[in-house]
Amino acid sequence: MECIGGFKVEDILRPIYQERASQENTLGVLIIEKREKSIPFTDTFDAILLIVVEDAEQPVFIKHYSYQNKKAAMHIVTQAQLNEWLQIGSNRKIVEWIYSGKVLYDRNEFLHNLRIELNEFPFNGRKLKMGLEFAKLIRRYMDGKSFFKNNQYLDAYNHIVHSLHHLGRLALIENGFHPEITVWKQVKQIEPEIFQLYNELVTSDEELGKRLELLFLASDFLIHSRTEMGISHLIEILKTKEDWSINEIALHPELKLYSVDIEVLFEYLVEKHFIEVVTVETKGQGIFHRNYRVAEKLLTKK
Repeated sequence: MECIGGFKVEDILRPIYQERASQENTLGVLIIEKREKSIPFTDTFDAILLIVVEDAEQPVFIKHYSYQNKKAAMHIVTQAQLNEWLQIGSNRKIVEWIYSGKVLYDRNEFLHNLRIELNEFPFNGRKLKMGLEFAKLIRRYMDGKSFFKNNQYLDAYNHIVHSLHHLGRLALIENGFHPEITVWKQVKQIEPEIFQLYNELVTSDEELGKRLELLFLASDFLIHSRTEMGISHLIEILKTKEDWSINEIALHPELKLYSVDIEVLFEYLVEKHFIEVVTVETKGQGIFHRNYRVAEKLLTKK
């Protein structure tokens, strides 16, 4: 903990968080200080105060402060918002803040128990995160392939870099790790094969088109080998009904988390025979509704 003029940062910022800590609505208070300058751990601020509350009018409330030529940010977030971030992985810094922050206040061991839960990362909690990551992976991969076929190599490169990032994150989650900001440092240790693909793409002296061609071939295998694991959450839900319309899928409380990636994901899974198309008659002659169901090969699999 950094000292400024003999005072710890938490002492300087105490008047800001102390009032919040005394309120019954507050579950926990953490302080996170800036570490390595090269890593955007605290969004360029010298300190972050993370305050978790049971409920509030705004799910996120932020204030910025200056002190002794430094700057701090206070983030007040509701428990529901925090859970959403942790569930769908839309705020990657939050996991590191919870892990590495210093606890200043902890009502009924809320933060302590949260850290235990994050460390254990139960498989059921992982399945949804893997599904969301796999959907993002497929979206980027399919778009990249499309650009590649049209000889738009720079756009293809951009998408394939992102798809490898999602593949790396997926592999980490599958192995029981929360992807951190420095995700490639983790991937290099845990999934060196994926790291090698990424490294070859960005550092090779090969002509870009050739690099991409080889990468798509290697990626096809790696993605295919992870498909069943990546879609296990999706398939579990789809098995609860014989077939689904795309609107029913979009409105499902968990499936709607897949957002704009769901349609591309379904087309990929139809192409790879994990999902089948069911045609349902409409009033228009020769026009059919296109519904979806789990493929027979997955229904009969133990």
